[in-house]
Amino acid sequence: MPTYLKSATPSPPEARQDLTETVRALLAEIGASGEAAARDLAARFDGWEGDPIVPPEAIEAAANALPVRVRDDIAFAHDNVRRFAEAQRDALGDFELELLPGHVAGQRHIPVAAAGCYVPGGRYAHVASAIMTVTTAKVAGVSDIVACSPPRGADGIPPAILYAMDLCGADRVLAMGGVQAVATMAQGLFGLPRVDILVGPGNAYVAEAKRILFGEVGIDMVAGPTDLLVLADATADPDLVAADLVGQAEHGATSPVWLVTDDEALARAVLAGVPARIAALPEPNRTAAETAWEALGEIVLCADREEMARVSDSYAPEHLHVQCAALDWWLGRLRAYGSLFLGEETTVAFGDKVSGPNHVLPTGRAARYTGGLSVGKFLKTVTWQRTTREAARPLAEATARISRLEGMEGHARSADVRLARFFPGEAFDLGA
Repeated sequence: MPTYLKSATPSPPEARQDLTETVRALLAEIGASGEAAARDLAARFDGWEGDPIVPPEAIEAAANALPVRVRDDIAFAHDNVRRFAEAQRDALGDFELELLPGHVAGQRHIPVAAAGCYVPGGRYAHVASAIMTVTTAKVAGVSDIVACSPPRGADGIPPAILYAMDLCGADRVLAMGGVQAVATMAQGLFGLPRVDILVGPGNAYVAEAKRILFGEVGIDMVAGPTDLLVLADATADPDLVAADLVGQAEHGATSPVWLVTDDEALARAVLAGVPARIAALPEPNRTAAETAWEALGEIVLCADREEMARVSDSYAPEHLHVQCAALDWWLGRLRAYGSLFLGEETTVAFGDKVSGPNHVLPTGRAARYTGGLSVGKFLKTVTWQRTTREAARPLAEATARISRLEGMEGHARSADVRLARFFPGEAFDLGA
């Protein structure tokens, strides 16, 4: 059985009902009053009273205001994410198959018409989220991409985010955040298209709004606080492990980080090293990381690597970083994670910002049943079929019998009528 050298402190249950009621009320307000309500909420929560749609000249000015190095770094990240997404798209081939002589069925991938990409604001300016969401939608072939982000008061959306949205292919930019932005994109206010899917991370209110609107629109996933699990053995460098845990903990007080190891000396070195690394951070990062580590950080000591893998799969982390020997063994063994990082040479920070695979990933153990944002999220996998009259004969006979077995006489007769028309005068066994 695993031993916990450090355990998370149980937190009080979330006030989910209050959150849901608040978000439903805001959505209802916008549903009833439309653009007027969205503008009012933007002024109240974002401190923004300007035009909700960012004009092209403002986007151009933002680009011109950025240092060349910043633009180059954003372009570097965009190129990696774009090429990875293109490879994903190319792996999703269409096909057709002759199942019976004369009966052909196939599959196509059709992009949604419009997508809404939410780029978080708040404590950090999430340039990388603009790159991850907009680029992936563009590569998928979405014809109308709306990107939104909360304005920073009267200054509007930070220039680096505006530049990234434009570079990556956003067709329209909405200076708005929170529930009001989600509802605006879902309803198609301010001349925007009514989007087919909403993607991107956000705070609890954004996530709840997406959850409530799911069905009316598609969503990528219901995302919660980010998390990280590090698997490390005796070959790992405890200082690197500590740095990676602290790096993820700075997201905030609700972001858990976990170390799972089979080496007690490493575990205790990391336990001693994390506080020093947290103390060296500037504020507000230091307080965010300290709160997350004290309340939610865990260090789990296992007997061997197989037990480590079982523990990891049970956590189903969003980010999983393996700093162990025999990396190919771990790649083949591990089953539940959002994105996997193999070896000490990489780090979750690479994946969060520039390295290519998407950083919009399942949280809260959702990696048990889904992966992260990909080109496929913007594509509808649809099927088609075509049948000759000869091929229709065995299909109609079996359909009629199975339909009557189920008690669905209308279905059976839609098969019967084809047999009678295509094969007049012939007898068929069509069931009771």
